[in-house]
Amino acid sequence: MKKRFTNNFRVPDLVLTEREGGYDKGRDVYEQILKSALDLLIDQGYRAVSMRRVAAASGVKLGNLTYYFPTKEDLVRELLNAVISSYEIEFDAIVHEEGATAVHRLQEICVLILEDIGTKKTTRFFPELWALSNHDDFVFERVQELYARARRPMMQLISEINPTLSEAQCETIALFMSASMEGMTIFAGFEKPFADKMPWLERLAMKSFIDLIMSMTPEDLP
Repeated sequence: MKKRFTNNFRVPDLVLTEREGGYDKGRDVYEQILKSALDLLIDQGYRAVSMRRVAAASGVKLGNLTYYFPTKEDLVRELLNAVISSYEIEFDAIVHEEGATAVHRLQEICVLILEDIGTKKTTRFFPELWALSNHDDFVFERVQELYARARRPMMQLISEINPTLSEAQCETIALFMSASMEGMTIFAGFEKPFADKMPWLERLAMKSFIDLIMSMTPEDLP
């Protein structure tokens, strides 16, 4: 099936944000620790992400690891920030794409999200966090923050497509879109039963979302 878009945007596994004071000298070690933690989480689940196992996987001593990340919470916080930062950079590039309509840019974001769901990293990483967030308040708060940041570009484009909608209404529609797409992970994600249907699901999602946004009135979402 021919795709509607040629998506030139690809999400890297991690993007490290600059920290106050910098950490150029130890940047390679810092990045290797986060990559090792991500690999452990993807391949073995969150419970495998202990400080000792991350240290062993990244080839650093435990004391050296705790220099960069004093606690597991610090490590997880920075890991999630590095993951969502990678999406924010790609979303921002799409939002500011010159010469493209708001409809086209929103469709590109949807394609990016849905195609990313087909990767091993995304299919395993995010459901692991969803399950853990039911029992761990720290992870719950980090996951909610992560998705709130990811919805902002969609809210901006929804507002451009339909300026009659309030900020709260745009937020509700973005939430609906995010939930609809993320819900496909279990069915059409990496090695899932309907992975080969993802191109069709992309078309259905884009048409449904754009039709919804353009036809929605403020009275529909009081």
